[in-house]
Amino acid sequence: MKLTTKHALAVLSAVSLVALTATSAVAKDNRTIGVSIPAATHGWTGGVVYHAEQAAQEIEAAFPHINVVVKTSPSATAQVSALEDLSVGQDLDALVILPFTSEELTGPVERVKESGTFITVVDRGLTDPAIQDLYVAGDNIAVGANTAQWLAEKLDNEGQIVVLRGIPTVIDDERIQGFTDVMEDTNIEILDIQYANWNQDQAFTLMQDYLAKYPQIDAVWANDDDMLLGVLEAIKQSGRTEIQYALGGNGMKDVIELVMANDAMTPISTPYPPSMIKTAIYMTAAQFAGQAPMRGNFKLDAPLITPENADQFYFPDSPF
Repeated sequence: MKLTTKHALAVLSAVSLVALTATSAVAKDNRTIGVSIPAATHGWTGGVVYHAEQAAQEIEAAFPHINVVVKTSPSATAQVSALEDLSVGQDLDALVILPFTSEELTGPVERVKESGTFITVVDRGLTDPAIQDLYVAGDNIAVGANTAQWLAEKLDNEGQIVVLRGIPTVIDDERIQGFTDVMEDTNIEILDIQYANWNQDQAFTLMQDYLAKYPQIDAVWANDDDMLLGVLEAIKQSGRTEIQYALGGNGMKDVIELVMANDAMTPISTPYPPSMIKTAIYMTAAQFAGQAPMRGNFKLDAPLITPENADQFYFPDSPF
């Protein structure tokens, strides 16, 4: 099932309403939901932590029989250890996980699954999707493809560009696939494509390397708004004037402000809200609170954010 951003919020509200009105009708067996997410290593994951903790507080307040345990991890190795601690220290009825990396977390999550735990995967998919009962994410292929189509049109299908990748995950692979598939049908040359791990400082350093290596760059796709901020600072410090566009993705409020102002270099973005973790936790809890079992894949659309619709995606009080 694919959902627009507004539809996703509607699903979240509906699930919450079902849960809040169903407490008198369901058995109050104690349930534990473990939530394993990356620590706030950059802006987007900071938003994930905020929304996960908010969901935990709200669910526990409404349903004393549901215990939500949120664990954050600064690395894939630490997340594997956190999963072991969760599975040993808690009798988990469900696990909601946003994997730090896909490959390293697939085996550990599968072992949790073998004990009969319901598995909800968010955002960065596992390498074996058969492990998950529920998957909630954005449409990452569309994030890349929609950005590439806009950029190709603006460059008249000609030029030289550089690309920054995120962390080795399924979603990064999908974004790159969507972007490069479109570019293959153009005369635009991708000069270089390297990882900057969705990190602003690493993106700044990588963009400096690109600028030193390539005398002509027509545009940059940073794959993510945290990295985009580093790219923009590197371009600013370099004094280079030939770069027409520097684009990211995810809908960070700082970048939405650039779009709203019709910034010449960054006039578009794509949404990828960190609040999807909250949607996933609520959907997981619904089967214990409101007898509403949720299964399958739920994807949010990735329409272009433009000056004309940017106000619909701008939330100034959001942590991201």
